[in-house]
Amino acid sequence: MLEAKAPVIPDTMRAVGFDSPGGPEVLRIEQTATPAPKKDDVLIKVAFAGVNRPDCAQRAGMYPPPPGASPLPGLEVAGEVVAIGSNVPAEMLGQRVAALTPGGGYAEFCTAPWQHCLALPDGMDLKTAAALPETLFTVWHNVFERGMVRDGERLLVHGGTSGIGTMAIMLAKAFDIEVIVTCGDEAKCQAARDLGADLAINYREQDFVEVIKDHTGGAGVNVVLDMVSGDYVPRNLQCLAEDGRHVTIAMLGGAKAELFMPIVMMKRLTLTGSTLRPRSDAFKAALADEIAANAWPLFTSGELSPVMDQTFLLSEAAAAHARMEAGEHIGKIVLEVCGG
Repeated sequence: MLEAKAPVIPDTMRAVGFDSPGGPEVLRIEQTATPAPKKDDVLIKVAFAGVNRPDCAQRAGMYPPPPGASPLPGLEVAGEVVAIGSNVPAEMLGQRVAALTPGGGYAEFCTAPWQHCLALPDGMDLKTAAALPETLFTVWHNVFERGMVRDGERLLVHGGTSGIGTMAIMLAKAFDIEVIVTCGDEAKCQAARDLGADLAINYREQDFVEVIKDHTGGAGVNVVLDMVSGDYVPRNLQCLAEDGRHVTIAMLGGAKAELFMPIVMMKRLTLTGSTLRPRSDAFKAALADEIAANAWPLFTSGELSPVMDQTFLLSEAAAAHARMEAGEHIGKIVLEVCGG
């Protein structure tokens, strides 16, 4: 019997980088050193990499990588583990995984802590897998942990057809939660309904505060997942039921909000939020374990599957960012790295 040969790992690789912050056009293909895994890392030969809003923010100079992370963009990948650090279980070598990365996903090879990887069954395709980690980790932590949503409650999600929004709809419906979303046009509202949203509101044509008041008989929603912030926050608080939870994960509408604090006191509201990338490796490992036990089987079984938008070649990363920032996408944008 012939022994399997160890994969050849080149000294250099193709990656997407930029010299200085700017618009999508600053992204370019470069040749850079292939990273070496640290003692708790795996080295992944990247097949596909997900594109996310934080990548665009990093490119624009507004979301620097945490200390020690790769300066290259890219927070989620799927591919094969081709090398492992000294503390990594030997059986991970050769595994197909999806991984949450601290950065560096827009490249032919990427390192990630081994405990931030989710194993893929044979039948799960790598493109689908690459579209999952960032949104899955973000939604699970913010909706189910920080937002403490439970079955029978109502969830309001802004940006219902974004990668985060589509993930939130799918996961919430899987756990018997009523989902209300806002979208920018009727086509996106219909896409959200098709995915399972109980109510989709075109925010350009309707006041979501009034629509939610009518829909719930004045009871409101239990949790708001807010990616807008700014002047949406006081309107969100009007939508919340007593003991409601407001969870902020992005500030697309501005970093400042003016609040009428008596409503917080009278309704006993909780305002919270988070950013995932700067959290510790230990925190993300614990989060990965919880997801592996509670949510990952929904995807590996085929019960749930991410909504896919467009796939771009690695060399077309600028076009992928332009599409995301134009708000044209429904679901996840991914980069094809192998051969891309």
